Amino acid sequence: MTRKERWQRLLDLLVERGGLEVEPAAELLGVSAATIRRDLDQLAEQQMLVRTRGGAVPHGVSYELPLRYRTSRRAAEKARISEAVAALIAPGEVIGLTGGTTTTEVARALAARPDLATGSPGSPALTVVTNALNIAGELVIRPQFKIVLTGGVARPQSYELTGPLAQQVLGQLSMDTAVVGVDAFDPADGAATRHEDEAAMNRLLCERARRVVIAADSSKLGVRAFARICATDAVDVLVTDTGLPEAVADAFTKAGVEVRRV
Repeated sequence: MTRKERWQRLLDLLVERGGLEVEPAAELLGVSAATIRRDLDQLAEQQMLVRTRGGAVPHGVSYELPLRYRTSRRAAEKARISEAVAALIAPGEVIGLTGGTTTTEVARALAARPDLATGSPGSPALTVVTNALNIAGELVIRPQFKIVLTGGVARPQSYELTGPLAQQVLGQLSMDTAVVGVDAFDPADGAATRHEDEAAMNRLLCERARRVVIAADSSKLGVRAFARICATDAVDVLVTDTGLPEAVADAFTKAGVEVRRV
């Protein structure tokens, strides 16, 4: 296990358990207690956790892993979801992509589609509107895509641009499809995220699109989060994995959402 993999595992455990102790973590990861202490010290220096006498606790009450440490969580499900979402997009569309690990995978799936391999400045294979720096960075090297990046203030955890500058740009644009990543999507309470600034951007992206597609693994469904993005009836399609319980899927369908489980 590399140091990066070990750090990612430690951060995952921290989120799942709400705290870590050195000895149990060392036993679980198969390394020495000294290695775990050193890892926790280095992560604390990056302000990704708070060291305690015998281990570590999350940094703050609204802890969120930086995007680069979340990419491998539920990777198989996200891969299937991203392929299915990418298949919904027609050549020539103007699409909006929010930030997040699943939408990043959607961007990669779109870039790999053979039928989107060519385009011209006057007729791009796709026009991609995003407030995610990492997505824009990955797609800008594809000359067949036209990339529109909003302005705004960058969030280090998610690489997303938010705030009045970002909203001003996004408010002037129209899209065919908005692909939205969420922290939670509940049939009664709608789609939501942990942060109000991200929710405001995602809400505007949905409002400016003709079709709204939510890409989310089943762990995010049937639950609530702090800041609402939109009501359930504002969503056209939900693409998720087969772990979604039948009762929750039926509730989404009754609310007017097309559910696709892959």
